[in-house]
Amino acid sequence: MSFQPPQRNPSLSPHRPLESNYWRASRSPGPGPNRLPGYGLSQSPGLTSNVGGFFSGERTLPMYKDKPYFAPRRTGPRLRRRRILYAGVCLVFVVFLWCYFVGYGVDVSRSKVATSDPGADLWKWIESLDAESGSEKDVDWDARREKVREVLMVSWDGYENHAWGRDEYYPVSKTGRDMIHGGMGWTIVDALDTLMIMNLTSRVQHARSWIHNSLQYDQDHDVSMFETTIRMLGGLLSAHYLSTTYPDLAPITDDDAGAAGEDLYIEKATDLADRLMGAFESASGVPYASVNLHDSKAIPSHADNGASSTAEATSLQLEFKYLAKLTGEAEFWRAAEKVMQVVDAQKAEDGLLPIFLYPETGDFKGEQIRLGSRGDSYYEYLIKQYLQTGEDIYKEMWDESLLGIRKNLITYSKDAHLTVLAELPSGVSGPLYPKMDHLACFLPGSIALGATGGQPLSEAKKSPTWTQRQDEEILLSKELMKTCWATYLATKSGLAPEITYFKLDEPPIMEKDMYPDSTLTTGNRKSTGKDLPLKSKPLQPQHSGEDPAWKSDLNIHQQDRHNLQRPETVESLFYMYRITGDDTYRQWGWEMFKSFVRHTAVVEDDTDSPPSDSSTTGGKTKNPRVVGFTSLNNADTIPTSKRDNMESFWMAETLKYMYLLFSERDFLPLEENIFNTEAHPMPRFVPGGELKTGWERARKVVGVKQTGGGEDSAGGDRAGGN
Repeated sequence: MSFQPPQRNPSLSPHRPLESNYWRASRSPGPGPNRLPGYGLSQSPGLTSNVGGFFSGERTLPMYKDKPYFAPRRTGPRLRRRRILYAGVCLVFVVFLWCYFVGYGVDVSRSKVATSDPGADLWKWIESLDAESGSEKDVDWDARREKVREVLMVSWDGYENHAWGRDEYYPVSKTGRDMIHGGMGWTIVDALDTLMIMNLTSRVQHARSWIHNSLQYDQDHDVSMFETTIRMLGGLLSAHYLSTTYPDLAPITDDDAGAAGEDLYIEKATDLADRLMGAFESASGVPYASVNLHDSKAIPSHADNGASSTAEATSLQLEFKYLAKLTGEAEFWRAAEKVMQVVDAQKAEDGLLPIFLYPETGDFKGEQIRLGSRGDSYYEYLIKQYLQTGEDIYKEMWDESLLGIRKNLITYSKDAHLTVLAELPSGVSGPLYPKMDHLACFLPGSIALGATGGQPLSEAKKSPTWTQRQDEEILLSKELMKTCWATYLATKSGLAPEITYFKLDEPPIMEKDMYPDSTLTTGNRKSTGKDLPLKSKPLQPQHSGEDPAWKSDLNIHQQDRHNLQRPETVESLFYMYRITGDDTYRQWGWEMFKSFVRHTAVVEDDTDSPPSDSSTTGGKTKNPRVVGFTSLNNADTIPTSKRDNMESFWMAETLKYMYLLFSERDFLPLEENIFNTEAHPMPRFVPGGELKTGWERARKVVGVKQTGGGEDSAGGDRAGGN
């Protein structure tokens, strides 16, 4: 059965005076007629990793944290509020045309187009990769970072030329599609801050002009609450943050002329957030899976008996809290924080939460526990909420959950002793399931981030509050990082599958079994490392002979061999390098990057011939050039099988983290910034006034202090923001 949306609840706070609601957006009254159900990620299938075939026809549902699919619906265009006189509009239009046709010379990359072709240059570079020297002495990381920038430019320009403004881009067929009628600029907003970070000025100008002139959120259609928050809201907030805090990154002139004192990104973000707020209007305060943008009405999940994904419901806080900071609207803060109180009140054993919960009651559904799909970002946002605002309650919850992970989920592969983050399909008391989603590879970086607070490890260890517990956490992060790297080494393309299974001892050896005398009654086991190279290149087809012994511990099922260009492993490499300073993590990232370029590039002739879907290693085009990058059906075969779909997180996350991994440590430093689960940077800040922790935990946790200080807290002071 499906749940009916409840009546609208009263506001969480008294109405503020008009001048205090400057950024508030108006809502269109009344429900939209004949609403079509939306397809958010809460409707994706359970444990299966087979992306296609769940629905007949074209309505196949994506994996978790893949882009949501929505059935198209025609709605009338929204009448945008007039801000300037007609003459001013004409002037802006003329400026826009100048920026579009002439202003491309602003980018260094654009100025090179007249004398070189980035796509052709990339192809030549791909052909030279096999001859690359294996020496890692005197590596030019700036040059490697520039190569990532080139890949981003080719990816963006393909989208810009063939699918501008569309939500999805298919680089093989050079077409695009909107998820709802009129589109939401999904790819543009998600990738905008990456363009800023890479200082691609004219591309930023073009994107901002589109946002100013075309982006609106009045569509009479429902969208995924989670995906829209982390990608759209997060992208707009990050664009505001970067453009105001780092004005030298892709500086552009204000195109919101005549609207003195307004900020385009905040204006759009607040309009969107105001519409999303309807999702929180359940009896418990836990948000529904979807919300209609036009009337802000919540829509329960059409699967799982109306239950919401735990990760989706608890990964909205960074965005809504930062927006509350910017606008002064405490309602945003309270709605997002209430979810955390409801979830914590369920007193999940060892801080490990089942992956579904009911919005009406706040109760969990089932007993499945995992840090892959539907569970991952709950844990990620615990430590990041603490780092964002310094609220000790979230550090306490993170510490409790990490102890539970180490106690119940950390085990080891049978022969190579790789550290495995397993799952518990039947809860804490049930058997282990030796499966790791690629999504779970966010955890090594999050553990290191929690242990040091983002400080370099060498500095954090000087703190008088540093303990053996944090040493153990750093070791655990290193060992898990090695396992994630092994999933890349295990395929012929050097790109990880969506899901990997591991061979375990029977019964499994747990972390707590290895070091019973540890300070926390748990410990860590180092992998043997005999055949798992720290700086090896991914296996190439010309490498013949027997597979290394450690590979027998890994089992990749046929239906799980696809690669969606996911960012989680390189995200953790970014954190691990920034925190430990070990160049090994940079080198792993470089090997991954080369594999992505080799095997996900879309290559075609530079004439008017149709696009080629042949592998970059076996194409027979006359004058080949790279025109884009796409996800793969099978990463364990050469040539690879391409999907004809560039995920928006390829530009928003994967390439951004690659670029940051190869950048200097003081560029967007971890001590001052946090990244949401879609890699959108936001500042750390000290909340005040109505923006404060509005609840207390009902119980104390043994072994974890109530505050962030003391012997169990992260070393060093938390860096404050603006």
